[in-house]
Amino acid sequence: MAENTNIVVISAGLGVPSSSRLLADQLSAATERLARGAGFAPSVTTIELRDLAVDIANNFVTGYAAPNLAEAIAVVERADAIIAVTPVFSSSYSGLFKSFIDVLEPRSLEGKLVLLAATGGSARHSLMLDFAMRPLFSYLRTRILPTAVFAAPTDWGQGAAGDRTLGGGLTARIERAATELVLELAREQGAAADDRPAATLPKVATRPEDKSFEELLADLTGADAV
Repeated sequence: MAENTNIVVISAGLGVPSSSRLLADQLSAATERLARGAGFAPSVTTIELRDLAVDIANNFVTGYAAPNLAEAIAVVERADAIIAVTPVFSSSYSGLFKSFIDVLEPRSLEGKLVLLAATGGSARHSLMLDFAMRPLFSYLRTRILPTAVFAAPTDWGQGAAGDRTLGGGLTARIERAATELVLELAREQGAAADDRPAATLPKVATRPEDKSFEELLADLTGADAV
């Protein structure tokens, strides 16, 4: 029998269309597909913070959450797992993203699985995931997945055919992060049962020590590795 699982996607993109929303959609689609394959019945809800910006600002002034914001907060509190995606602003997460986190009851995120992701104008901004987002969600006592996903402009359009086995292409990074999320959901919901298909982590270089010199150079310059 499939187990119901609530996955909430928080997208802090400001533009229409938004690269942050595009990354959020790809992460949620991969997670939903893998979760179904692992025997879950996932319910995915996407919260577009752009649509809540005025309500979030008013909440700081009045202390009152308007109905749409109150519903978004309730959805996050009911989540089994969260996919959090923000653009990089001034080497950190966006003000809109942080403001939404600030209106949440801090203890409401405690123990929740969180997949971190971000978009930025250059691969050099990817360090924000480890130096800004991880400390934030560690403070909130969430369970952060090992693999975070960053997408620079040069990553878009790189399909499965262009992903190297250990090259850390965007599609491969999304698959690994989604697999980690599903595996953790399986562990915490007693998914070691014999009737649940096993999931395996794809081999993707997400750490500098896993990459070749050419791949490290490509990360710094934005050029394609050869």
